[in-house]
Amino acid sequence: MTTPLHVTSEIGELQTVLLKRPGKELENLTPEYLSRLLFDDIPYLPIVQKEHDYFAQVLRDQNIEVLYLEKLMAETLEKEGLRESFIDDILAESKQTTNGSADALREYLLSFGNQELVDKVMAGVRKIELPSSKRTHHLYEMMEHQYPFYLDPMPNLYFTRDPAATIGNGLTINKMMQPARRRESLFMQYIIKHHPRFAGHDIPVWLDRSNSFSIEGGDELILSESAIAVGVSQRTDSRSIEKLARNLFARQHKIKRVLAIEIPESRAFMHLDTVFTMVNYDQFTIHPGIQNSDGELNVYIIEKGKEEGELTFTHRRDLKNVLKETLNVSELDLIPCGGGDEIIAAREQWNDGSNTLAIAPGTVVTYDRNNVSNDLLRSHGLKVIEVISSELSRGRGGPRCMSMPLVRKDV
Repeated sequence: MTTPLHVTSEIGELQTVLLKRPGKELENLTPEYLSRLLFDDIPYLPIVQKEHDYFAQVLRDQNIEVLYLEKLMAETLEKEGLRESFIDDILAESKQTTNGSADALREYLLSFGNQELVDKVMAGVRKIELPSSKRTHHLYEMMEHQYPFYLDPMPNLYFTRDPAATIGNGLTINKMMQPARRRESLFMQYIIKHHPRFAGHDIPVWLDRSNSFSIEGGDELILSESAIAVGVSQRTDSRSIEKLARNLFARQHKIKRVLAIEIPESRAFMHLDTVFTMVNYDQFTIHPGIQNSDGELNVYIIEKGKEEGELTFTHRRDLKNVLKETLNVSELDLIPCGGGDEIIAAREQWNDGSNTLAIAPGTVVTYDRNNVSNDLLRSHGLKVIEVISSELSRGRGGPRCMSMPLVRKDV
């Protein structure tokens, strides 16, 4: 492999993956700020770490190289001058340059070593961490309803799929929809540009963080070397999908079709991969709740037009047939989450029953709690590797959400 990034399918044998081990950012969650930080509950850190370590070891046991976001970022900061620019970027994006605390916070953060600095930025900085003598605008802070943080924690970081996503030999570095997650993609921007593993390679960035509209990796699925699917969802704007298609068609020659799949905008269906994942050459998991009674939903096929820079758009409702045509297969097996039962499907989809991580064609990693969906996958001929999930699932993301593939073998 001549490039450190290479993903041309959802199902190719996984070789290298990026994870983030849950850390103290989860201990900075409180009931009052759950909604602000996009959580529904507070995971118990010792157990969520145990479960995440189990997940990582399952991947290693399959001969998959596991990299950690927090370690790559700390290694990146070894480059001279990056600590200062990284802290300045974090403070700017946290809007701390306008409240008089930026200088004190900068001094405080610079006092840490690289790994401690990264961990602190991810965990958040509480106001009580700065000595009173270093604080400014005391009245302002008192009138802000005693909000406890200078820098908000980033508890969603263990869902590494969303801030950036590999497509071919490049990636998108995403503008996240919610302010609570916007800073997350800054880590990958620094890593891709400056870490020794990636710096020096000509890695194309198909969309960057300056994009005007949101897009998140949980909506980006690599169907084949020549086609991708992107969800139009609660977190991904259709205008970003159109821009991504334009950039891909202009800057590379293999991807020729982009499917924009519209799903209901709801917390339960926040990304396409929470309701739809590819598990084999001709098999997908799907949550029945995204289709109407006739199995239809809106699919928009985007392809190159005849003129330079022109795009064509075709609106279809028959997802199954569109996928068969796109993948050039005669049959397609859509496996319903929870067996399609109204109650079981809703319960298991809430706990990411459709969010499978394919690590090879027909081999998937799933949460153990979704027993009905897992048994159904096995009955359809798939190999299912279960990971423990009582606390991990409280973050509303499954094995695919928790993993950013960097390298897969071609299929």
